[in-house]
Amino acid sequence: MDGLNQQQKEALLYTEGPLLILAGAGSGKTKVITHKFSYLTKAKKLSHDSILTVTFTNKAADEMKERIVALIGNNTNGSWIGTFHSQCNRILRNEIKALGYNNNFSIYDDDDECNLVRHILKEFKIHEALYKGVASRISFLKSSLVGPEEFLSSGDGFGFDEKLAKIYVRYQDELRRCNALDFDDLIMLTVKLFEKNPRLLEKYQGMFPYILVDEFQDTNYAQYYLIKLLASAHKKICVVGDDDQSIYKFRGANVRNILSFENDFPGTKIIKLEQNYRSTQNILTVSGAVISRNSARKHKQLWTARGCGEKVYYCWFHTYEEEAKYIAKVIKELYLKGRYNYRDFAIFYRINLQSRAIEDAIRDEGLPYRVLGSVSFYHRKEIKDVAAYIRLSLNHGDNVSLRRIINNPPRGIGAATLSRIEQEARKKSISLYDTIKVTLRADGFPSALKEKITDFVKMIDAFSSAKYGSASEMLRSIFEKSGYAETLEEERAKHVGELISSAEGKSIKDFIDRISLVTNMDEITAGEYISLMTLHSAKGLEFPVVFIIGLEEGLLPYYKALESENEISEERRLLYVGMTRAKDALWLTCARKRRLYTKTQYQEPSRFLKDIPMHCCQRIEKISAHHAIGLVSLEKKIIPIHPFTLYSAGCRVKHPCWGVGIVRDCYGEGDEQKITVNFPNIGLKRLAVKFANLERI
Repeated sequence: MDGLNQQQKEALLYTEGPLLILAGAGSGKTKVITHKFSYLTKAKKLSHDSILTVTFTNKAADEMKERIVALIGNNTNGSWIGTFHSQCNRILRNEIKALGYNNNFSIYDDDDECNLVRHILKEFKIHEALYKGVASRISFLKSSLVGPEEFLSSGDGFGFDEKLAKIYVRYQDELRRCNALDFDDLIMLTVKLFEKNPRLLEKYQGMFPYILVDEFQDTNYAQYYLIKLLASAHKKICVVGDDDQSIYKFRGANVRNILSFENDFPGTKIIKLEQNYRSTQNILTVSGAVISRNSARKHKQLWTARGCGEKVYYCWFHTYEEEAKYIAKVIKELYLKGRYNYRDFAIFYRINLQSRAIEDAIRDEGLPYRVLGSVSFYHRKEIKDVAAYIRLSLNHGDNVSLRRIINNPPRGIGAATLSRIEQEARKKSISLYDTIKVTLRADGFPSALKEKITDFVKMIDAFSSAKYGSASEMLRSIFEKSGYAETLEEERAKHVGELISSAEGKSIKDFIDRISLVTNMDEITAGEYISLMTLHSAKGLEFPVVFIIGLEEGLLPYYKALESENEISEERRLLYVGMTRAKDALWLTCARKRRLYTKTQYQEPSRFLKDIPMHCCQRIEKISAHHAIGLVSLEKKIIPIHPFTLYSAGCRVKHPCWGVGIVRDCYGEGDEQKITVNFPNIGLKRLAVKFANLERI
């Protein structure tokens, strides 16, 4: 228990019943979970494979395993430490035959799900552009444990829609025919497995005498229901979370789970972790003032022993370009002063569209950056393509994978041929791969085409029957023998090479499961670059210096949330999460004019800014000679701040026509500032700063 504070020790020692740990931002919850795991194995003599430990990303699970190994002194092989999806996948690989599935099922990620939905929409002659919305609706229904049959019989419940019901039934039938599960199926079918097979439920209840759940505020209904099933016998369950950090409602997360845990588990002990080890007190005071405006929450008062630190900076710019340029210059200045490295800076925004101006400004300053949380390594086209070869080789029923690779690289098996094969597959209710084999014996196909299809089938059968020593061997064989390597440019080929290297020594099934279960959240890591990401992607990270841009009505809170108090509360939690990522310095910025969705519009400061206590804010005095800035006060008004004189005698400036010169004299302030500059080839020039378009160098 060395290094734990009093509340952390109390949370570690209590094991007699249900425990809810309300862990504020930066309060050391991962430390508590890993130490509690160690305590259960050492003091309570539980085996490490009898503690079901669930978190939300593979990255978090891997970190947890490493820290537990360091504590208990031996490996965690065989332990149940992982995400909801990986744990359910492990259970279903062993037990899914009880539901009539084959246990060599494929796992479809979001891209695969969307491709299948698009295919069905095309089949039903429904506008394909709707696929994302349809896929999202299906996901919501599954996360609510509403299958196609339940949806059809729900009447007006769950937003019933006849077309959606038709698509949902077809979608689920197609998954079954492919022997495939999507991410939501992993949870929903595990629940179904336990409900239909009480003996299996008893088996797993007995296997897990203690359950630990991290990031509990992010659970959806299906995940929480699954945990309740497993904990219902012994009630030895510890959940750790923070309702103030519940920001994934759009993925089905239900903040009510953490708020109703006490009712579902009578006698629950509640422990609050309120000492923050990450941020300074000014950052905690400002973020705490914002989140306190949410009414339905568990009260927490975060504090730190780090001291007050710098005040929170707030800037109100004239345009979003000025906002971006100023942030880039601040980062460059702090870096050049040696205070921080590039990896110490992060810029958060509400929507991806906001990154363009920031990227332009950072590039203009010659600074390294990376946009995180966009395209995952495992979601790159070349990675998905070679993975599809493995998936089809392991599961011939995988229609989505077959469609992806049958003519990739080009083999002369075009869309018309595939459409004909699909029609035959629907008539016979068999997979595309089996239909192809039947097609080879049928008349009506040109012999040249039959030869091409035959070569494809022989290749997949060869991959299926070969005895590979590891996943890397299979990947290497596929890459070389499929002809795919010849179609890739150098950079994409390098990505496949990285994939092959990462598969060394790993079993094929374990490796394909692993990469199928990876999400964008697993690959967000800091490096020697400035990190740019949406606020949703920032969860779980921390940086010494954080900039949150675009604090304006319609952006944060987002315009789609403005009519619902629950949605406004979620937006407020989103801002709170962003603020509490900052360790040393926090900058909040907004602009009067911003270009969004092809048009420039006038913006108003975010309503959330009025909650910021005045005494915690820093008056920014260095911004632009063109415009003064403002500071939001508790009285809901903008207080103008005396502008900083950007230029001083002796500094060097660059004029677009006259080149570099030396400032000799300055007078006036703000919009009225004028300076005298000596340009070597021109002589002395007296300039009005607001019109001169000068750059300080």
